[in-house]
Amino acid sequence: MNEDLFKAIAETAAEAARVAALVPQDALGGPTPCTEFDLRTLVNHWILWGSHALEHRALRQELPEALTEVDFTATPSWRADFAAALDRAVAAWSRPEVWEGDITSGAGATPAPQIAALLFADLALHTWDVARSVGADLDLSDPAAALLHTGVAEVAEMYRQYDGFAAQVPLPETASPLHKALAASGRDPGWTA
Repeated sequence: MNEDLFKAIAETAAEAARVAALVPQDALGGPTPCTEFDLRTLVNHWILWGSHALEHRALRQELPEALTEVDFTATPSWRADFAAALDRAVAAWSRPEVWEGDITSGAGATPAPQIAALLFADLALHTWDVARSVGADLDLSDPAAALLHTGVAEVAEMYRQYDGFAAQVPLPETASPLHKALAASGRDPGWTA
């Protein structure tokens, strides 16, 4: 089990639940740092991949196709439902055996820690996106932010080839680990709605 990565996932899941509680229902049509998504589309993506995919991958289950069609924000309890789904995902990754071997998906077999790192990065980056969309911040510890930066830097060039990330945003060397991770993913740490 990768203790540091597991702690970062658990910390980020708690932050995601906190940020979700800050999202006003009437703001869901608003802009986000992900220019192709309004806030409703982003939140639905965030819930799907940040909780459901995180749990399903740990359980070695395919994400049900039906979930990809759900507008989670249409349910008044979506924030509490997301928090509960995040708790299930963290619990699924808390078992040491989950970190062993490969996880098979449509892309083939990938070592479980690598899948966990990718899903952690997706959850953290989109938690920041949602937070900034409603004028809030993502509060990550330095160890979690450093792990995020390392993970993002490892995949950034590949993601850029598939338009998953924009061009790196220039930052001073003195920038925080979180800001470096954001910039490596093509996000401007100073973005506001």
